[in-house]
Amino acid sequence: METQELHRGRLIDHIHLVVKDLPASRRFYEAVLRALDVPIGGESEDYFWCDELFVSSADSQAALGQLTGRHHLAFQARDRAMVDAFHKAGLAGGGSDNGAPGERSYHPGYYAAFLLDPDGNNIEAVYHGPHTRSAASVKITF
Repeated sequence: METQELHRGRLIDHIHLVVKDLPASRRFYEAVLRALDVPIGGESEDYFWCDELFVSSADSQAALGQLTGRHHLAFQARDRAMVDAFHKAGLAGGGSDNGAPGERSYHPGYYAAFLLDPDGNNIEAVYHGPHTRSAASVKITF
């Protein structure tokens, strides 16, 4: 098998989802992010954020009254157990099943689960199989 090298954290600085029901989205994202061991970074009455993900209501200043369309976001998981926990937590947090945890044919070792969030966004957790990370995260200081 050919060695593959994946780079993460180079292309997307952040993504903004504008949702119709912020409390429902907050319950869902808190549940799945907790399962992925990633805390909510901050919040206000009309938004919350975590790492590169910013979620707001349509009446937030940043949203200009418009909902975003349907997106597919794939979150990184440390192992298969974390993918399983993500799926279970997301269902309990108000998400809908869009693909139970299991191996996918995308490449050997690709193990993922898919959920629809309260707005119909396709949210995935993926473990790419045994690998080595060059760093736990990219740290930006300014």
